[in-house]
Amino acid sequence: MKANPLSAAAFEKAKGIFPGGVNSPARACLSVGADPFFVRRGHGSKVEDLDGHTYIDYVCGFGPMVLGHGHPDVLKAMSETMADGLTFGVPTEIESQLGAFIVSALPAVDRLRLVSSGTEATMAALRLARGATGRNCIVKFEGCYHGHADLLLVKAGSGAMTLGTPDSAGVPAAIAKTTLVAPFNDLPALEALFAANGDDIAAVIFEPVVGNMGVVPPDQAWLDGMFAVTKAHGALVICDEVMTGFRLAWGGVQNSLGFKPDITCLGKIIGGGMPMAAYGASSALMAHIAPEGAVYQAGTNSGNPVCVAAGLATLKLLSEPGTYERLEALGARLGAGIQAALAASGMAGTVQRVGSMMTLFFVDKAGAPVRCLDDIPATAPAKFGAFFRGMRERGVMLPPSQYEAWFISLAHSDADIDATIAAATAVLAEMARAK
Repeated sequence: MKANPLSAAAFEKAKGIFPGGVNSPARACLSVGADPFFVRRGHGSKVEDLDGHTYIDYVCGFGPMVLGHGHPDVLKAMSETMADGLTFGVPTEIESQLGAFIVSALPAVDRLRLVSSGTEATMAALRLARGATGRNCIVKFEGCYHGHADLLLVKAGSGAMTLGTPDSAGVPAAIAKTTLVAPFNDLPALEALFAANGDDIAAVIFEPVVGNMGVVPPDQAWLDGMFAVTKAHGALVICDEVMTGFRLAWGGVQNSLGFKPDITCLGKIIGGGMPMAAYGASSALMAHIAPEGAVYQAGTNSGNPVCVAAGLATLKLLSEPGTYERLEALGARLGAGIQAALAASGMAGTVQRVGSMMTLFFVDKAGAPVRCLDDIPATAPAKFGAFFRGMRERGVMLPPSQYEAWFISLAHSDADIDATIAAATAVLAEMARAK
């Protein structure tokens, strides 16, 4: 690994201040057998650490930096807004400008509420679903992360019919029992859950393209069946597009795949790198939200004008012609290159990609698809750790987990992609020789 004495010293200091030395667990890099480096600055497709090393960045803030780092239009919009004040606790007109922009991009959303994080958005969406239906249970899918609210921090038991058990200390079992878990892309398991618990289920929450067990797209038959069984039992569908919204398509995956959820959650990109998210639905459903209705949700920094300015500038740039075609071209170039590097090395793996999100899975059989969490072998994290370390040594920054998506930005160049493929070719060959 590169010598990082300044980052090492910063990490030692941080461990005395923050649990694990970080403010979000993935940043500790524990699953890849490395210590984090500390970033000094970012520009375009690259970041620089405290020791002066530069890396091609595929973390992209875990998704929001679709324009790359430090885009001048975004910085200008923030600076101009900031000059008039940071936050007021009363409405500002720019909030409505962003809200109207989002609503115009999503046919399923008539009205929305701005919040400060993806966790807030999904938590409020689930509360809205339970308040509107009068039911208590929700269904999530194994391997999908929807934030750290208590009722979402559960894992499956021995089968799809098993009630959730707490997956974190501090989560009461009584709350966990209101969350039912099924495998992703497994329609019979979901149908069985509804057959046993349908009258108690308020909503199903899902990622239209999973990003938190790596990139896993939905089977079309599963997607159609999920909507059908949910509707048949009078439950709602919550589409968590915190990660995918405005990244994989204008508006979201729901537009490109042609479905309309009852409630949509957004985040990451709509804040342009600043802490902001949203949830939205039909006017009738959103009428349940206070002060119009009895479902309470509030936030001091909801609709913060500086965050809104960053998001609005980002969406304006993404709305320009050719944006998503460029992201697709970059993604296709990277995906094909990594797949070719795998084949050349003889290492068993598969590349799964949708647009500008991608994951290299170290599966047991070359090209074997990953459709659910159980398809990822127990040996994969250690192999990915070796790959991660080798790529970082060669100046490529990847998300520090086998179970995370890589993100491509409009700031990435063809040269960046080619350099990344060259690095991967060398690392995979090295790993193959070490077997």
